[in-house]
This record gives sequence, structure tokens and C-alpha cells, in this order.
Amino acid sequence: MWTGSSGRSATRSTPSPDGRTGRGHRPGRFCFWGPPARGVEALHRISALVVALAATLATTTAEAQTLTFGNNATVTSLDPHFYTATPNVEVTRQIFDGLTTLRADGSIGPGLATSWRSVGPEVWEFHLRPEARFHDGTPFTAEDVAFTIDRVPNVPNSPGSFVIFTSSIARVEVVDPHTVRLHTKGPDPLVPANLSWVGMLSRSIHGNATTQGFNDGTLAIGTGAYRYVSYAPGERVELARNDTWWGPRPHYERAVNRTIRNAGARSAALLSGDVDVINGVPTADLARLRADPRITVAETVGLRIVYLGLDTLRDETPFITGPDGEKPATSPLRDARVRRALSLAIDRAALAERVMEGSAVPSAQVVREGLSGHVPGLVPVHDPNAARRLLAEAGYPQGFRITLHGPNDRYPNDARVLQAIGQMWQRVGVQTTVEALPWASYSGRQGRREFSAYLLGGTAATSEASYPLRSILNLRDAARTNRRYANPEFEAVLDEAGRTADPAAREPLLQRAVRMAMEDVAIAPLYIQKAIFAARRGLQFEPRVDEVLDVAAVRPAP
Repeated sequence: MWTGSSGRSATRSTPSPDGRTGRGHRPGRFCFWGPPARGVEALHRISALVVALAATLATTTAEAQTLTFGNNATVTSLDPHFYTATPNVEVTRQIFDGLTTLRADGSIGPGLATSWRSVGPEVWEFHLRPEARFHDGTPFTAEDVAFTIDRVPNVPNSPGSFVIFTSSIARVEVVDPHTVRLHTKGPDPLVPANLSWVGMLSRSIHGNATTQGFNDGTLAIGTGAYRYVSYAPGERVELARNDTWWGPRPHYERAVNRTIRNAGARSAALLSGDVDVINGVPTADLARLRADPRITVAETVGLRIVYLGLDTLRDETPFITGPDGEKPATSPLRDARVRRALSLAIDRAALAERVMEGSAVPSAQVVREGLSGHVPGLVPVHDPNAARRLLAEAGYPQGFRITLHGPNDRYPNDARVLQAIGQMWQRVGVQTTVEALPWASYSGRQGRREFSAYLLGGTAATSEASYPLRSILNLRDAARTNRRYANPEFEAVLDEAGRTADPAAREPLLQRAVRMAMEDVAIAPLYIQKAIFAARRGLQFEPRVDEVLDVAAVRPAP
């Protein structure tokens, strides 16, 4: 008996071409003729072929159930409260859910909370999912919300604290196991948006949690769509689907996040099939990838502002001297006229179109058009002559010397952007040395304030202007002991905006705060980065404004 392509069985014998009897032949079916011994040998060969084919199909099926992501940046920790950097969030958000969810377009939807409402000027009430469980089966309750919010400001050595998302919460009231009330230090309309960024932990599991405990996998236990499998710092993170997740069942059984910092290597890995999707698509490869029938490119204008930070606070700042190398009496960057000159010297349109090759939108403010706080008419201005006049007015007719620092592997074309800005500053008389460093060393030094002028990216995480202003300028909490910019009038307006729940009244306050900070050149915005992904054809997902790849939302195309 044998089975052909139709799946039916046949036992009929028919004469062979040479008159011997063999198995019947029909189109689309295996057949053989020959003496019994040869027939047995052929049968063995076919059996071996079937076994090999089955093994190949099994391997292919297993591979098809793994989604491999080529990430342009390094995941530095699996502690969901350690560092607000996008690469970390990209992974921890798969493992740990927030009370709310940031959708692909930047709007807010349900997460571990099914609903929420303001029950008073300073009180938000959240109703929790009764079916939500941590990966080990522990139920998620209101006590876990209280524990999580208490932990956030107490994570040691955090280079980018999540306290910006929780600082307005004065206390947590546990109403019942599935209802919690958050009492704020004044009206705060951003509480639901903020909590989309705060991964929820368990009081019983994470009571004495350390960042190392998350990194070694022991405590990487959340309520999210994927479970921890392994973490090789600087190389890869492997996750497995959580089949008991409360949300829609993810398509892929496993997800691999591979660090591929080299831009060309990412494109090559995608084209060779080593990875399924990449971010930080090299601008030099965009045209080629768009034309390749095997590849799909998806993009949207994101929330990230790439900017220059300037040391506005210290009289003595490193990496700045007079035109002949002499030590200045005070830092030129303390003078707003110098900061304006440096900003006016930058041709942002050229950066966006030529250096970034159309993958960015020039900007003179921290949020793009369409977001709350965007100031109509506040547009980039490039005026080298005005820059020279301002330098002369400030007492630097011969300019000065400065070193511009930045990463060379964090943002698309970051090293090229640094070189272009250095040349633009040279043209107005500022002798500029550019030093581009690997992100692994640059980020720590930048956090310790070792630089005077530096390139960095910030994001409008809550889809409005107050977050990037507070985050970029280090105005994260009331103490503001680590601020990057000091202007009491500006801070008062920003704080008033934060206390204003009515959107109509809040908008002009946000716009005023943006205009004040930008006119004083608290930072020098450069451009809004586009979120660009490239994937093998056949995958379906929506590019997200936060630049995060949500593995649980990736599906095969219909």
C-alpha cells in the first residue's frame, strides 16, 4: 500500500513496460518498476527521502515561528525602570505591560487597566484586568500597582529615570484588588499617557528586586506577551510567546532581538534572510531596498527630536577655549547670543535632505506639527551673517574653539551629522573639532556632563511638548537638582501647563513654554527623525511613532 498526492491508497498491480508486475502508476504519484529486491531498495530510498523532507519541513516551520529583529542599538538592561532609552523599552515592553498602552499612532489605549477616569481634580481611578497574570501564574492586583510606582524613583544608578512618568503621583490608594486610585500633587492630565511607559511589577515577585536580577533573567517575569528566554548583553535577547497573555495571541512563538550596530551589516542581514526586519534603515540603502521586490519599507514621522545640547549653566566648561587656545573668563555658552549664533549657523534643511537623505524633517522646536505644544510659525532659520554679528556682539569677533561630541552608532548618520555641523560652525568663525564616540562610552560620559556641546535624541513620549522639555532639560521632578537649563519664568509656565487639565487652556501654556525655551536656545533642535523599518515581504505591521517594533503586533500579510 502507498499513498499518492491525493492522499488515497492504491494496491492495484499493473504490468511494467517490460512485462513484469509492479505498482500501478498514475499521474502525480510515485511509482517504480523492477524485481522485488530492486523495488525494496527503491522503497527504502523513498522512505529516506520522505524522512529528510519531513525534517526539512519541520525545520522550516520552526524557523517560520521565530521573528528575528536586527536592532540598530544595544539593549543595556531588562530592568523595566532602569533606563528610558528606546532599545531597552523595545524589549521590556514585550515582557512587562503598562496600565495603558501607547498605540502605533501615539494615542493611548487599554493595557493592564481596562478603563480609567478622573474622579476629582487630583485623583485618577483605574480598573484592572481580573484575568491578568504574571508569567509564573501570580495574579496582577492593585497592590502591584502601588509597589511599582513606589519602586520607580528608587532604582539606583539609573542613567535615565522613569520617575518623569510617576513624579506627579503623591500616593496610591488600593480600593480593592482590581481598582486603584492615584492621588496626584495637583491636577495632572497626563497620568494615563505616562503610565503606558511604566512596566508593572509584582510586590511578591519583585519585592527586593535589583537591576542585576532582571538582567540575569531571574526576575524578568512580567505580564507581557512574551517571556524571557536569554539575554547576552550587547548581542541578543531571546523571548518566547506567553500563551496565557490577556491580549491577542501573538503570531510568533519566539522573538530574537539581535544587536547589529553597523548600518551596512543590518541591510545585508535582511537581504540574506538572517533577520526578518530591521530598524534604523541606512539612508544610503533606502532606494535599493524600496526597489527590491523581496523587501517592504514602512515609515512614519516619529516623535524623536535630534538636537544639540549646550552647557548653559557652568561658567567653566570643558572643551572650549579662546581662538588662540586661551582659557576664557567665562563660558561663551552662558551668553544667549552665542547660543543663537550657533543655532543660526546650522542649515537644518541641508541636514534633513542631504545628510539624512530625506529620512528626517527639519525642526526648530521639540515636537512635530500635529502634536500639542507645537508652535505655528516657529520654523528653522539659517543665517550665517546674523550668526557672525551675534558672535561679535557677544565679544567673540574672532570666534572661539569648541569640541562637538556625539555618538557614531546610535542614530542614523549621527557621525555624518556631527561633521556637517562642525563645518557649518567653522564657516561662521567657530573653530570646531568633532569627536564621535561609540554609544556605549558616549552615553555614560554625556550623563556625567563631561561635554559642553553634544548631539542627542529625545522623544515626545506622551505625544505632546511637556515631556521632551522636562526630559531633555532634566526637569524631571520638583527638586531639579540635575537640571540642564535654568529659567524660573520658563519653569513656572511649564509647571502651570502640567497642572492644567483643560486642553484648550493647556495648549497656549505649552506653546509659550516651547517658544521661551527655543528662543533662549536651551537646546538647538535639528530635525524630527522618521521611524523607518525594512522587512522581508510577507510581514505586516504598522510603523510606530515611538520607533519601537512591537513584536506581538507583527503578522504575516494576508
